[in-house]
Amino acid sequence: MSNQAQLAAQSSLALIESMINKAQNRYSENGTLYLLWGWIIFTCSLGHYALLTYTSLGANAGYIWMLIIVALVYQLYYLNLKEKKETVKTYTDEMIGYVWMVFGISMGLVSFIATKLGGWQLMYALILLLYGMPTFLTGAIMRFKPLKIGGVVCWCLSVLAVYISSKEIILLLIPAVISAWIIPGYILRAKFKNSFNG
Repeated sequence: MSNQAQLAAQSSLALIESMINKAQNRYSENGTLYLLWGWIIFTCSLGHYALLTYTSLGANAGYIWMLIIVALVYQLYYLNLKEKKETVKTYTDEMIGYVWMVFGISMGLVSFIATKLGGWQLMYALILLLYGMPTFLTGAIMRFKPLKIGGVVCWCLSVLAVYISSKEIILLLIPAVISAWIIPGYILRAKFKNSFNG
C-alpha cells in the first residue's frame, strides 16, 4: 500500500472515530433532564420524609410525588423541542432513548406491584435497583464514567435498603439521585458549555 493510500485510510479512520465520539457525546447535551429528575426526586423524597415526620398528614404526605407529573410534562415538551431542532438522530440517541423508556415502564410496574404485594422496604429497594440500571447503561453507552459510578452507588443503596425498615428508607433516594443524576448532570452541563464556547 502506498504512503498516500495509507494516509487516506488513516484520515478516514480518524474521521469515523471523530464522528462516533461526537455521536456518543451528543446525547449528553446539557444535562437538563438529569438535573430535572435529580432535583424533583430529591425534593419529593425530602418533602415526603419531612411531611411524615413533622406533620399529621400521614398517608396524604405521599401526594408530594405528584410533582413527578409536572416533571414529566416538562420532559415531553423539552424532548419535543429538542427533536424539532435535531437534524440527525444517531443510533446512540436511539439506544439511550430505549434504555430510559424501559426504565420508565419498569418503574411504573414495580411501583404498582410493590404497593400491592409488598411494603415500603421492598418498593424502595427495587426502585434503587432500577435507578442504577439505566444510569449505568447510559454511562457505558456514552463512555461517561460519572453515570456509571452513579449506577453502582444506586445498586449499593438498594442493598442497604434491605436493612432499613423505617420511614428513613425514603432518604436513601437522596444520595441515589445526587450521585446518579445531579452530579453527572452538572458535569454534563459544564462539558456542554465548554464545547459550545470552544
